[in-house]
Amino acid sequence: MSIASEVAVQGRASSLAFRYALRELRGGLRGFYVFIACIALGVMAIAGVGSVAASLGDGLSREGRTLLGGDVAFSLIQREAKPEEVAYLRTRGEVSVAATLRAMTRSGDGKLALVELKAVDGNYPMLGELTLEPKMPLADLLAERDGAYGAAVDSTLLARLDLKLGDRVNIGSATYQIRSVVVSEPDKLAGGVGLGPRFLVSEASLRATDLLQPGSLVRWIYRVKLPDGANDERATTALIDGARSAAPQAGWEVRSRSNASPQLERTINRFTQFLTLVGLAALLVGGVGVANAVKSHIDRRRDVIASFKALGATGRDVFTIYLTQVVVLAGIGSVIGLALGAALPFVVVGLFGKVLPLPVVPTVHPDELALSFIYGQLTALAFGLWPLGRVHDVPVAALFRETITSEWHRPRWSYLALMAVVIVLLIGVAIGLAYDKRVASVFVASSIAVFLLLRGIAELLMAVARRLPRSRMTMLRLAIANIHRPGALTPSVVLSLGLGLAVLVTITQIDGNLRRQFLAALPERAPSFFFIDIPSTEADHFGAYLKQIAPDATVEDVPMLRGRIVAARGVKADQLKPSVDSEWVLQSDRGLTYTGEVPKGSKIVEGEWWGPDYSGPPLVSMEKKIADGLSLKIGDEVVVNVLGRDVPAKIANLRNIDWQGLGINFVLVFSPNAFKGAPHSHVATLTEVNPTAADDARIIKQVADAFPMVTSVRVREALETVGSVVSNLVLAIRGASAVTLISAILVLGGALAAGHRHRVYDAVILKTLGATRVRLLGAYALEYLMIGLATAVFGVIAGSVAAWMIVTRLMTLSFIWQAGSAALVVVAALIVTVGLGLAGTLLALNQKPASVLRNL
Repeated sequence: MSIASEVAVQGRASSLAFRYALRELRGGLRGFYVFIACIALGVMAIAGVGSVAASLGDGLSREGRTLLGGDVAFSLIQREAKPEEVAYLRTRGEVSVAATLRAMTRSGDGKLALVELKAVDGNYPMLGELTLEPKMPLADLLAERDGAYGAAVDSTLLARLDLKLGDRVNIGSATYQIRSVVVSEPDKLAGGVGLGPRFLVSEASLRATDLLQPGSLVRWIYRVKLPDGANDERATTALIDGARSAAPQAGWEVRSRSNASPQLERTINRFTQFLTLVGLAALLVGGVGVANAVKSHIDRRRDVIASFKALGATGRDVFTIYLTQVVVLAGIGSVIGLALGAALPFVVVGLFGKVLPLPVVPTVHPDELALSFIYGQLTALAFGLWPLGRVHDVPVAALFRETITSEWHRPRWSYLALMAVVIVLLIGVAIGLAYDKRVASVFVASSIAVFLLLRGIAELLMAVARRLPRSRMTMLRLAIANIHRPGALTPSVVLSLGLGLAVLVTITQIDGNLRRQFLAALPERAPSFFFIDIPSTEADHFGAYLKQIAPDATVEDVPMLRGRIVAARGVKADQLKPSVDSEWVLQSDRGLTYTGEVPKGSKIVEGEWWGPDYSGPPLVSMEKKIADGLSLKIGDEVVVNVLGRDVPAKIANLRNIDWQGLGINFVLVFSPNAFKGAPHSHVATLTEVNPTAADDARIIKQVADAFPMVTSVRVREALETVGSVVSNLVLAIRGASAVTLISAILVLGGALAAGHRHRVYDAVILKTLGATRVRLLGAYALEYLMIGLATAVFGVIAGSVAAWMIVTRLMTLSFIWQAGSAALVVVAALIVTVGLGLAGTLLALNQKPASVLRNL
């Protein structure tokens, strides 16, 4: 036969298989509702997360200039740009200058609050709109009148200090009159999360506060708006390159409109990946439902399959028919999921658009939907090919005898190879398209391990039940026999319930630990206050004052500068290839210090400390994990730009740092002579013994009175601010994880429904032999209780281990096992398992024996 003839024959066979597959589906989708629902839920989760993230990305790209406040933003820390540097920027376009810092504000009655101070010039905002209530021109708002500068503040500050419009407050040496409330800032997202409410003032008034001391932690931002018609990507790149060439040691942190908020974009990418993995978990749980549904369908169609073969169909023909059905059904589920997922951005904007601080631009994203469709199809095939492959060997003799139990046999090697290819494709897509491939790889490996463990637990449970001594209690004897009998529900229930419980335990354990970390008790050694912007000339006096007002407290004081890593081991920072865990250290300026003593909370693990009397070339000590992530070792050179000067230093040692104590510590610690003569400030901590709210308020007031230029940060308030953000993230994670749990319940229900036929048969025979309804219900309840308990124990162990790894390795936080939430999960699992199981059993018990026995 020629190749053309063979292709034609194969085409006719495929067409015939497709027609037969559709004819079988004409009778309805009975038995496949769980199949379709599982695929639809997983695809909806992935498509919805991807669509929302893509819509948010479109919004960030479209609003990039507005979010940034210009086409390019150049920022410096602790110093203003030199006149010649600013002059160069002004030759390229319109320039707006802003400064941000944290400060203490004091009301007329002595109340104090930490604020995020933002000082702007007359060009602000060059893009977008500053929304004020009441509305007024910026010049009128910020102008000096009657001895007070104007200010606009966040409404939370008014509530916190019991203020109203027109009231006066003091910051440093300047007096401000609150004239309006800031409703929205066009460039707020580019500034990140603040620890206090916004306080908007003029640049001129900032200089009157006396807060601009040498080394103060002030960030100066110079935004450049290029001329219309000359502001494309090529023009912005030329501006950035020109500025770096004109001032190579300026130490600019540069952002363009295409990356207005890199940290926000990274957070969105990571969060999107996490939620996508949750969606994949839902698909994997649903895959068990797919396998159960296909297996049940094949069992019901054994006589039809045998008829096909009796009429001349080959095993491959039959396989093609039922494979086509699976693909069609997976397509139906995927399309439902795609429709729901594509609608999610529109729903989000419709419900939360007015309060959402992020620029979501809802639209349909074909690439995200196509990827979700591929996930759905690959998952259906990965789990459906095993039971499908077994149809090849259904004998024609099945026409002449009813098989109550099916003998186990694996599919042929060709079908196993096809299944392996599909699984490899699914793994490749999940890892290859992930933002963090390491996390995706861990997820895939963990999923495979969990599935193998669950299968092993099911086999172990059946083996133990098979070897238990024969009980004299009828209900218990029957329950144990049901666990290990041929065609038992044990593998299906354990697989469907186990993964869902593991995900639930993981989420609840992470949730509990995050809440404990940020919202509950602080670490025992955590300081009560951080004090920043302490002038170096006042550092000793400030430390003595703290000991005077809090004699029982522990005070720690270190010098602090800000700088950027611009090169390492001879490679520029933007050309380094850091690990995911260490890339953050290159993305902005970092806190630096110098000392002759090993910092508290640090432990030298490699190399030697330089000692208090060292006076040689600059040396630096690095945190070991960061050094490993940058592929740095002892003796390598690191170049840091501080105050516009490149400072090279060789790595002398590596440290492990205890970040949990929340004390003062730095990734980079230099030898004392590294920054000789450089202007800088100090940062201090105060750790109280059994502090009270009254003590905290007293210390804040006394420090503000004696040192108005020093900013006090109460640690608990700062953690509560971070905790509120974490709580919102956890809430989103819970919502996404609910999809996985719904899938698990659906699959469990489907598995129990698939065994309904056997339950009916067993119930009728046992009732005929004299068993009562109560005894049968008791036996089935014990069966489901034992299976559910074994599965719940595994889910708690697996989920707890997964949560421990995520919290300690990825989040670098301490982990405490949450026994209460784990117990609730076990109870919920038992209720769901026994409840669904008995619901199906009641239906089986309601069958009339005569009608069933007549058809045996």
